Amino acid sequence: MSAVDNSPDSVSSVLKVFGILQALSEQKDIGVTELSQRIMMSKSTVYRFLQTMKTLGYVNQEGETDKYTLSLKLFELGGRALEHQDLIQIADVQMYRLGKLTKETLHLGALDENSVVYLHKIDSEYNLRMYSRIGRRCPLYSTALGKVMMAWLPEEEVRSMLAGVTFERFTEHTLANVDALLAELAQVREQGYAEDNEENENGLRCFGVPIYNRMGRIITGLSLSLPIVRFEESKRAELVSLLHEAAARISAELGYHDYPFTSN
Repeated sequence: MSAVDNSPDSVSSVLKVFGILQALSEQKDIGVTELSQRIMMSKSTVYRFLQTMKTLGYVNQEGETDKYTLSLKLFELGGRALEHQDLIQIADVQMYRLGKLTKETLHLGALDENSVVYLHKIDSEYNLRMYSRIGRRCPLYSTALGKVMMAWLPEEEVRSMLAGVTFERFTEHTLANVDALLAELAQVREQGYAEDNEENENGLRCFGVPIYNRMGRIITGLSLSLPIVRFEESKRAELVSLLHEAAARISAELGYHDYPFTSN
């Protein structure tokens, strides 16, 4: 059986769900009888869908009545989508500027369940560069982006997030387990940036810094990757400073003006 069910019944169910959502969006509260009449669907079918949507948190039921309303979950989902859309447009300007300064590969990444997803990328200007693509998923434990987005989460949340993850050894430098990771996350919090020291790919170094939304919550990370043949330890502080400067500007445009890792 395919992962996507394109059967007529499945498509019909999707249409019914969105018909109910549309009707609920047009009236503050509505009962099953009125809703079924409005969307020309049987009361039993409408009730069944509403109960499932209620369980998933997309609709609320007012007390013991049969009146239903939309919850804020759709607003939350839409807000996340808009936040990422605005973020990519804002980040592109700073990533392009930083790319011209460093000529190295830059990634914008977000935390999604137990992975990092690349939202945006600026390629290195050198012939020797890392392979990656927008939309690619990478492990949290072996990437600078993953580490920087986990570093300020509670320990129990990190453990829960990685409970079902096998710590695959991509290189001899890959962290072995969650305890080793947690020890490194403490260092990330102290220094304000994360590092992938040939942990995800041999011969590749990467540095990552956090980006904040207007509420002061880390929503994404910005990273710079380069081959070890082009990395000089004496340039580490400069590279990290440039990353922090770009991340601070992105955060400021998102409404957060107290970026903690710059001297400005």
